[in-house]
Amino acid sequence: MAEAAEAYELTVNGSPVRVETYGSKPLLSVLRNELDLKGSRFGCGLEQCGACMVLIDGEPAYSCSREIGTVAGRSVTTIEGLGREGSLHPLQQAFIEEQAGQCGYCLSGIIISAAALLAANPSPTRQEVAAALDGHLCRCGSHNRIIRAVQKAGRMMAAGATA
Repeated sequence: MAEAAEAYELTVNGSPVRVETYGSKPLLSVLRNELDLKGSRFGCGLEQCGACMVLIDGEPAYSCSREIGTVAGRSVTTIEGLGREGSLHPLQQAFIEEQAGQCGYCLSGIIISAAALLAANPSPTRQEVAAALDGHLCRCGSHNRIIRAVQKAGRMMAAGATA
């Protein structure tokens, strides 16, 4: 028997949204194709690369394998929702200043995980940053700059440059 489309209500980047779709549809597909939020990317579809990472109720989660039906009534934050209207989140600013990305494909997921880390620990050590970002695949070799950017953003946030 075919699955029927249903209405799902959730909060995305601080705004309530309602989508009509199949409950088994991946959250990533809904974000990109129905809500036009292209920052989260499809990488592997197997929770192995982190390109699709979003925050669900403040916790990092893979959106490629998360079914939309499991996030009804919850809060989802994408890379587009980190900064405030017209301003960058300190992580986004620090990544630019540290030139922490090259191709950029993985960066939205990395920044999302880093945001969760800094919310829990505003002054992480190098090892703590590396551990928090361990589930992200980046082939550009900018790992040292990424770690510096996360630590810099933590300092910026502590100094009052919060988003």
